[in-house]
Amino acid sequence: MANTCKEKEACPIRITHVSKDIVEKAILVGVSPPRNSNYTWEAEDSLEELGDLAQAAGATIQYATIQQRSRPDPAHFIGRGKVKELALLGQELETDLIIFDAELNPSQLRNLERHLPCRVIDRTQLILDIFAQRARSREGKIQVELAQLRYLLPRLTGRGVELSRLGGTIGTRGPGETKLEIDRRRIRHRIKVLEGNIKQIKGQRKVQRQRRQKTYTPVVSLVGYTNTGKSTLLKALTGTRIFIADQPFATLDPTTRRVSLPLGGEILLTDTVGFIRQLPAHLIAAFRATLEEIGQADLLLEIVDSSHPRAMEQHDEVGKLLVELDLAKIPRLIVLNKIDLVNDRQTIEGLKRQLRGGVAISALTGEGIPSLLRSISLHFSRRYKQAKLELPYSAGNIRSMILNNSLQVKEKFSAKGIIMEGIFDPITLSQVEKYIVE
Repeated sequence: MANTCKEKEACPIRITHVSKDIVEKAILVGVSPPRNSNYTWEAEDSLEELGDLAQAAGATIQYATIQQRSRPDPAHFIGRGKVKELALLGQELETDLIIFDAELNPSQLRNLERHLPCRVIDRTQLILDIFAQRARSREGKIQVELAQLRYLLPRLTGRGVELSRLGGTIGTRGPGETKLEIDRRRIRHRIKVLEGNIKQIKGQRKVQRQRRQKTYTPVVSLVGYTNTGKSTLLKALTGTRIFIADQPFATLDPTTRRVSLPLGGEILLTDTVGFIRQLPAHLIAAFRATLEEIGQADLLLEIVDSSHPRAMEQHDEVGKLLVELDLAKIPRLIVLNKIDLVNDRQTIEGLKRQLRGGVAISALTGEGIPSLLRSISLHFSRRYKQAKLELPYSAGNIRSMILNNSLQVKEKFSAKGIIMEGIFDPITLSQVEKYIVE
């Protein structure tokens, strides 16, 4: 991404080299209060992250700037002088769109569109656009469309002319191509229909969870900042084919796979959508059905990109979102991923101290994966109990269930049946109580 610059300072333009099919040229704009302890993460790093998102959406970054203000301007988000500068710069560079690193209110968006020579979108629109590109399943498309329409509804007034010239570009994909000029009544009706579909999805997920619960298999969910390697880890642990890409929000739809543990037993491992700073409220609401999958987990594996210079800040953002989603009470195991990209291992030890523990791995090379599986096994072994069972030979289906949900089980075959001795999950034991002999 292009270098950032402060207000009224010369900032050289650096063009990002991208593939030929990417044609949209963008300017990034942020606002920051005067320098303070949070300045770096809140402004420069945030704008750099916005650049990564823009490039993931299909833009090449021409210029990036931060204006220092005590607070955003209520009418234009940035000062009037800065608006004039951007208008001249946009004309000079023949810019396609200007992206603001915040969610603009409807009046700010309309005012900026009047004075700037190109399209204007905000951080929320950009993230919604990426979700629209990534959505593959019917469920994902419904959730993205619902989020986009909820965002669009209060911003319809006075935008008929501007909206009529859009179609299929950044910030307008998904329902934007066909529904930008429909009236509020039709949008509200469509939102109602989509909310009904989401309700059906919740019901289907509830049935699926109930079926999984009957197997008494612990559920482990992968959570973390976007692009920290969650899908790569899922592939490494399961060996299954999963879509993986070095880009934000490569995974939208939850994926669940079985994983065998080294001490015995199995877990269900679920990959979910990644988190990000300023995750739009519209998305959180629309993806509530998907995020509920995390709420059913017995353990969360929080994947942290140990090679990222702001790994701790990303960890803090994940913690805030877990609190917001009422998921902070679920036990968490910190996983420091991408250690293959860290030359100084003291950096890893320093992160462990700050995070009060954690397992260091590389999902790409496999380093540390055995230690991670052992840590997961030990976590669940604390709730297991020693017991001895005697099953009749007619109970073969029960035997399979016990073996899948137990640790270190030894079997003996007698004239009466199968004698099983080992460490068992308490839920499993409650289902086979009549077969317990010790």
